[in-house]
Amino acid sequence: MMAGMHIRIEAIDLPGRTCPAPADGNVTVYDNVHVAVQRRDRPAELLAPQPGHAPSATWTLECTALVSPTGTDVKGPYVQDRLGRRFIYLSWGTVDESGTFTMFRRAKLMLDVIPADLLATAAHDGLLVGRLGLTDARGGPLCARVEPPHITWTAERAD
Repeated sequence: MMAGMHIRIEAIDLPGRTCPAPADGNVTVYDNVHVAVQRRDRPAELLAPQPGHAPSATWTLECTALVSPTGTDVKGPYVQDRLGRRFIYLSWGTVDESGTFTMFRRAKLMLDVIPADLLATAAHDGLLVGRLGLTDARGGPLCARVEPPHITWTAERAD
């Protein structure tokens, strides 16, 4: 059964407008840091960039869920699919005076680690919500693979 669904990402604890750059580059500090959801296969197409010092950030993504006896397959314009693994990219970047976003880091919000029963409930109820903090243990932007307990997934009724 194919169902329309939304995924809402609710983020708190953003790391700030500046952050240190890796020591191996020619930039020492990233300035005017923003975070956004990256469209599938289009790294330059971003959904609602939010400043790194915002108190919180929320993105709502349209998607579909195909529920079958073997599980729930989530697809959509912002759901990445690499080697059969589904995830959402949060891209971190700087924004220059002209408004150009230059990515320097990404976080992968892994969807394939969500328990099957929770994903099926979200497909039925219409909304999957992921809640997470976006500052890593060193005080910088959260990056790499993000799985529970660093993100909490719940199924909720769509409005």
